[in-house]
Amino acid sequence: MSGVDEEQQPAPDEKHSASVLQTINAVFWAFFGVRRGRDYERDAARLNPLHVVIAGVLGAAVFVLTLLFIVRQVVK
Repeated sequence: MSGVDEEQQPAPDEKHSASVLQTINAVFWAFFGVRRGRDYERDAARLNPLHVVIAGVLGAAVFVLTLLFIVRQVVK
């Protein structure tokens, strides 16, 4: 006996936090507003909010820089 009730242990899906790639993937699909309910619930349980914010800011920066690059190439 470990002294910990089984009810207090996290479910198998919630034991491990999401990887960086899983966080980026969730943020990528969130930019498009397309998420299945099942995936959203899984992500909500596993993703670290700080990692999501960082990935979102980086994703937005990459998006803006890409748009600026395209506009500069078209205007030249």
